[in-house]
Amino acid sequence: MIVRSFKDIEGTDRHVKSASGTWESKRIVLAKEKVGFSLHETILYAGTETSMWYANHIEAVVCTKGEAELTDRETGKTYTITPGTMYLLDGHERHTLRVKEDFHCICVFNPPVTGREDHDENGVYPLLTEEV
Repeated sequence: MIVRSFKDIEGTDRHVKSASGTWESKRIVLAKEKVGFSLHETILYAGTETSMWYANHIEAVVCTKGEAELTDRETGKTYTITPGTMYLLDGHERHTLRVKEDFHCICVFNPPVTGREDHDENGVYPLLTEEV
C-alpha cells in the first residue's frame, strides 16, 4: 500500500514545472509504482494557452477548480471546462487549453509517465520508460 499527499511531493522531483512556464504538475503516482497508470494534480496558469497532443498516451482530466476553454483541434469544437467537468482524450486528439482562471485538475495517464516528461515542440510527451 502506498499513502502520500500532494503536499508531501512539493519541491521534489515529482513536482514538475513546464519549460514553457504555463503549468506545474505534482505527479503522485508514476510508472515506477507499476500500477499501469500515473496520477497527477496539475495547475495551468490563468491567461496562458497550452497546445498538447498526447500521441503516446490516453489522458483523462477532471477539473477541480478554475475555468478553461478546451479546443479539439481535430474538429474545431470548443468546450468550457469548469469544476466537476471531465474530458477524455481517448483518440489522441490534438487540443489546446486557454486558461481563464488558474485551472486545477486531476489527470490520469495510460501508459503511465515516468515524471520526467514535458511537452515537446508538437505538444507531445515522449514515451519514456523506467530503467529495470
